[in-house]
Amino acid sequence: MNIADLEYACALTGDLAGMPIRIYRGKEKTFYHSLVSLPKDPILPYEEKILEISNHLSYFITPYFHYYGVVNSNEYRIVLGPSGQKELSESELKELAFECDVNKNETDAFVSGMGRIVKMPLTSILQILCSFNFILNNERLTLYDLAIYDEEQAALSKQLEKEEINNDYDDIFPKNEDKHNTLDIEQTLMGYIRRGDVSALKEWAKRAPIIKSGTLSPDSIRQSKNTFIVSATLASREAIRGGLDAEEALSLSDAYIQKCELLNSLEAIASLQFHMVVEYAEKVKRLRLGKNPSKLLIDVSNYVQNHISEPIGIKKLSQAMYLSRTYLAMKFKKETNQTLTEYIMQEKMDEAKRLLRYSNKPLSTISAYLGFSSQSHFSNVFKKYVKQTPNEYKAKHNG
Repeated sequence: MNIADLEYACALTGDLAGMPIRIYRGKEKTFYHSLVSLPKDPILPYEEKILEISNHLSYFITPYFHYYGVVNSNEYRIVLGPSGQKELSESELKELAFECDVNKNETDAFVSGMGRIVKMPLTSILQILCSFNFILNNERLTLYDLAIYDEEQAALSKQLEKEEINNDYDDIFPKNEDKHNTLDIEQTLMGYIRRGDVSALKEWAKRAPIIKSGTLSPDSIRQSKNTFIVSATLASREAIRGGLDAEEALSLSDAYIQKCELLNSLEAIASLQFHMVVEYAEKVKRLRLGKNPSKLLIDVSNYVQNHISEPIGIKKLSQAMYLSRTYLAMKFKKETNQTLTEYIMQEKMDEAKRLLRYSNKPLSTISAYLGFSSQSHFSNVFKKYVKQTPNEYKAKHNG
């Protein structure tokens, strides 16, 4: 198939699927087609890792559980997506826009465009690309060759529909992620630990797709335990970043590693790993909000975390909580000895410190992402709360 015919076939496929499609020649994107207008291609944060995939037919899952299907044929690579089975929240889409370096004045267009992309399960994306793979590589592959089980996807859908409070998260925690996805998903989990965001962690688990690896190696149990040890180390480190006492964090890590060494099944190890992540997140949450935080404090904290990239006004916050502005401000001050404005700014500054230390985003991007009207306003607020300028803080912690 010549390149003109390939581009024509890709455009038709993208239109039928309702999602963006691309052609790469080596590492260079030579063709992009999308019915939905987007300021930036949402593949950007994951492009490098997706381009490392070498199998004829494969897939990539982002930390937001967006799916990308991939077909490789000689020098060309076709990438279809993103799509997914569950709607992302506006705050999650704004976070993705930040990762894609979308300009502040184009963020709403990005969020709106992402919402118009057709929702489709991973199995459907790969079925579409199976035909491409057959045409380009003369290779007849099925979904079973990719180790994706429809029965388990159906079970997951049923589980999501119930939305029960006491879900058994062990059964839906992804046990064997593709090697290209592990780092991204791990980083997402570590972020929840650092912020003590237990509710977001459990929501993450509820939309995790069930994907199993193909053939397990003879030493898969040992490999899984080694992965657990790495995760325990990372989890303790992120909890310390979130403010947990270092000795307590490391002792908990040691205890979980000892428990893991006694297990003899992949399912049990995966279950223990998720419980470990939740416990670390709960400890950080208690540290941030107190041992027995009130419902008001939890609700305010969750709202601020979910709208961290927006200018958060007390009026809008009180409306979201169905309370009068005066009553909310008075009750919050009484419970925390801190005004709502001070709390909101402190949370934004904590997020700013994290981004300054662990991302390479410029100050202008960080200030816009956190909802500040200008970089100078952000810098002034940062210095007020942190007693250093953003550049001084970054130099001190990244030097």
